[in-house]
Parts: sequence; C-alpha cells; structure tokens
Amino acid sequence: MSATDPVLLSESKEIQDRFSEMIAETLSSVFRSYSDDSAFSGIDPYELRDKVGELGFLPENGRGFEQVLKDTEKVILPHMLRTWSTKYMPHLHSPVLTETICSELIISCFNDSMDSWDQGPAATELEVSMIRGLAGLFGYVPDTSDGCFTSGGSQSNISAIIAARDWYCMERFGWDVKMNGLPPEYGKLRVYTSEISHFSMDKASHILGMGYSAVRKIPVDSKCRIDLKEFERMLKEDVDAGLYPYCAVATFGTTDFGSIDDAKGMRELCDRYGMHLHGDAAYGSGLIMSRRYRDRLSAISLCDSITIDFHKMFLLPISCSAILMKDGERLKCFELHADYLNREEDEEDGYINLVGKSMQTTRRFDALKVFMAFQTRGVEGFSRIIDTAVGNASYFFDRISSDDAFIAPVEPELSSVVFALDMGDDVNKRVRRMLLSEGTVIGQTVKDGRVMLKFTLLNPNLTHDMIDSIIARIKELGVQARC
Repeated sequence: MSATDPVLLSESKEIQDRFSEMIAETLSSVFRSYSDDSAFSGIDPYELRDKVGELGFLPENGRGFEQVLKDTEKVILPHMLRTWSTKYMPHLHSPVLTETICSELIISCFNDSMDSWDQGPAATELEVSMIRGLAGLFGYVPDTSDGCFTSGGSQSNISAIIAARDWYCMERFGWDVKMNGLPPEYGKLRVYTSEISHFSMDKASHILGMGYSAVRKIPVDSKCRIDLKEFERMLKEDVDAGLYPYCAVATFGTTDFGSIDDAKGMRELCDRYGMHLHGDAAYGSGLIMSRRYRDRLSAISLCDSITIDFHKMFLLPISCSAILMKDGERLKCFELHADYLNREEDEEDGYINLVGKSMQTTRRFDALKVFMAFQTRGVEGFSRIIDTAVGNASYFFDRISSDDAFIAPVEPELSSVVFALDMGDDVNKRVRRMLLSEGTVIGQTVKDGRVMLKFTLLNPNLTHDMIDSIIARIKELGVQARC
C-alpha cells in the first residue's frame, strides 16, 4: 500500500488534500470508462467472468489505491450498467440525480448510523423531520402517524405486514405476539394481494411463520388491477371457512404493468372485515410529486401503511425506501430496549433512538438523500421529471398500439409498458438479446403465457425521437431474428 493512501479522514490538511485527489481521480476514471450513449458494453458473460476472475481476491500486501483504481477502470467500470443512459430501460432501476451522488459521499464520509441518537445526532433529527414531512405529503396526520427509512420496498412491505399481524392478533384474540409468539390461530391468518403484486408479500408470510399458502392471490381485471368482486367473494368464502383475514395490500404500481389498485374499494372491504390495508407504492409513490398525474394516488391516504421507494421514480441512489404508518402505535411491534443502545432514561430526556421503529439495527443516513433532492429540485422540478416519465410511456404505448407489428395489452398508468412483436416468443427473446449486445437494455416478462418485452421509462432525458428510433430498431431486429 502506498504511503500516500490515508487510512482515515482527519483534521490533517495533508490527508484532506490527498483524499480530494483520490475523489477527483475516481471521477476521472468513471468519465474515461465510457465514450458513447450506450447503456452496456455488450460483453459476453463468459468473457466478463474470466476478466473479473483474473483480478484476484486478497493480496498479501496491498497494491495501493492508484493501481487498484487503474485495474477497476480497465476491467470493471467499462462493463457496468450505465443507468443514466437513455438506452437503459428494463427495470425499476433508475438513473440518479447528481445532487444525491454528492449526498452519498457525505453519508459515506461520516458513516453515521440511525439506530441511536449518539450515533447520528443530526442524522436522527433530520430523519424524524423528513418522516413527518412525508406523512403530511401522503395525507397522514404527522402528529399521530410515524415511520422510518428502510433498505428498500421489500423491507418496507415486510415491516408493514408484521405490524398488521401483531395489531390484528391483539385486536382479535387479545394476543401479544411480541411477548408470546404466534397465537394458536396463526395457521388460519390470511393476507390478500394481487396475483401480480410484488413477491415480498410471499416472503413476508414465510418470515412470519405462516408460509406462502397464507397469501391469497386476488385475480386482476383487464387493466391488471385487483378484481374487487373476486376479493369480496374470497373474503366471504374464507371467513365462512373459519379463516382470519388480517391484511390486504393495494399496489400502487405493479412491477410489470404499473397498474394501480382501487384502494377506495379495498378500504371498504377491509373495514367490513376488520383488516389492515397496506399500500405498496414502492413504484408509484413518485406520482405524489406530479401536478398532472397526482390524482392517480388520491386514495393512498386511505391505507393504514404505505411503502415509498425513492430509488425508483424519485431517481435517488440505491437503497432508499420508507414505511409510513397512519397509526404510529402499530410500529411499536419493533420496539425493544437494550442497555448499551437505547436506554429508556435517555429517551425520556429527549434523545430519540430510531432502532425501536425498524427491523434493522445499523442503518444508513438515507434521509439525507431525500432532503438534498427535495430541497434542490422542489415540487416543480420533481413534477417535470415524473410528468416526463409517465408522458413518455403514454407516447410509446400510443405509437405501438397503432402499429400492426406490435401487441400492447395494457395501457400504462405509470411509466412501464409491456409489449411484444407479433412474431412469436422466440423472436422476442432474440430481439432482447440482440439489443443487449448493442448496448440497449430492455426488460422481458410474461403476460397470459406469452413472452413480452418491457420498457420501464424513468429517464427524463428520453425524447420522443429516441423512442421512435428504438421502435424502428426493434422492428428491424425482429425481421432479422425471424429469418
């Protein structure tokens, strides 16, 4: 290791200067690693695997920052996905706002943790402030609601379902799950969600000890939204069979189709059966910033809890999510005091320890990314970003819907469009691979047993001309793939 590589930051001017050089050198390496607008180098996976394997694992003696950065620039950086490219559109995996890259540097430099106040004083206070602001933004009463930042949508959804189960067991059976474990009736508890909802609902039921069979999948209509009549029928059928419906999930933006469930209708059924209604808005929560499309989220405040992902439509770096709980008391299922961490006497004196609201102990200061982005862009800036994404999806859908070469089964409500060339499954698979080799990355899924392609249009730099160009290229490749 070079003697010029500082071990830690400090008040030393010499170390600060060298660290500044390291950051500048790193940025130069990033910028040198690409020279066009492609999203991917197109390298074969076996070739890339060999190149990465040749880098080695753990040398006896350190090789120094300069040499390691050179190797990284040569082998790793050219073959990373360039999420800022307008040719990257397969997943809910966004480009990131420039100010939030800077916020990540701050977060890493200080390395504060969000479990106890004395591990992140300003960080704790800012997260509490941001959660209150988010509660108001999504239609909750800040004084009675609560929430915390999480590692992603899966953790937010799992946290909500745990809270729903514990609340229901106390309300229905007078049973304290946190103290006594699962109640005798646990095998009859049921959660309801769309048949095309996120798999984290199944994962939650597994973690909760009830298994996948406790997750009832509700059929969807032609617009890929929950069929309310089927939901009502399933609830009645299950209650008549002696089962206990405790939670339902309204999805505000399904992963493939971006469809938004009727939360108002679901709320009425949940009230009738005494259930918790969770809103999985991991994808669609960004609509809250849109002046044009915000009304599509108008029913979200009817949910008892909400999942928000900032690393999707908000364009923040992975990972950054939050859970909001309308009745903040339901988050107390995660509360536990430890003498070394979150002493009760400290909390009585005003020191907030956030570990009692989260499944995690150590957490990153992700609230800073949201704060810096919100303050930098404001409502107007975010509205332009969201409106562009949703508008691009509508434009693309309109274009291919009027083209006999394509199938487009579901009109988008967000920024995802599922479609296919009307040339068979094999052609569509080959077209996606051919695009990948050219540096354009799109998605693939299945609808009604047919292989479909998918655009997830999150990049605000994407123009209609660019969309027209890729439509033309897909048709050209389709002809080639069919031959």
